[in-house]
Amino acid sequence: MNPVVVKNCRIGEGKAKIIVPIVGVTQEAILAEAATFDSIPVDVVEWRIDWYEDVFDTAKVIETAGKLQQVLGDIPVLCTFRTAKEGGEKAVEPDVYAQLLKDVAASGTVDMIDVEIFTGDEIVSDIIAAAHAAGVKVVASNHDFFKTPSQSDIVYRLRKMQDMGADIPKIAVMPTCKKDVITLLAATEEMATNFADRPIITMSMAGTGVISRLVGESLGSAMTFGAAAKASAPGQIGVKELDAVLETIHNSL
Repeated sequence: MNPVVVKNCRIGEGKAKIIVPIVGVTQEAILAEAATFDSIPVDVVEWRIDWYEDVFDTAKVIETAGKLQQVLGDIPVLCTFRTAKEGGEKAVEPDVYAQLLKDVAASGTVDMIDVEIFTGDEIVSDIIAAAHAAGVKVVASNHDFFKTPSQSDIVYRLRKMQDMGADIPKIAVMPTCKKDVITLLAATEEMATNFADRPIITMSMAGTGVISRLVGESLGSAMTFGAAAKASAPGQIGVKELDAVLETIHNSL
């Protein structure tokens, strides 16, 4: 396993790293929330730009990203446009989505970008290449808010992300029963043990799947999401409570 190093954060080593999302609508709200992060345990901040009121004004996105980076200092910023088809706030055409991500990556104002892997192979490859050319890491992602795919399908999706050159493959699925959570965890262990040469992120959503957000270090998921002001997905728990559990598990291994 080769860790992914972003600023001072070594993803894939030691305790699972905590990502805290910012889902503010205005620049003022985004920066105000970020200013509170010096008092909470956070390894990476995910700026969910699909919530941002000016998301389709690239210059304003880049301006806000630059200010956000100034406020956060050494905390890495992951820029994510979660599309409506994968549970996000806004629909967007693939070409607009791709150009926005490439422009933000090229601006030097973010450390990582999220790319939805099923946007289309050619588009995804283009975004990943542009991000890497700008020195920006890529989290490739897939979200199913309705069900949990089979174990083999989850592993296939994660391997596809790795094969396409993403630095960190990520999948989030919705459990319909307790066994679905076991399926996700088994797929995580299989991918991490047999196929992954880089960190991966997996989670089962909602209350039923909350255990999957806690046991990553044990089974192979390198990062997890904790909520500060507002959760960005069902099942996220408070960041301070999350950190305490992660620390307990880490010290027991």
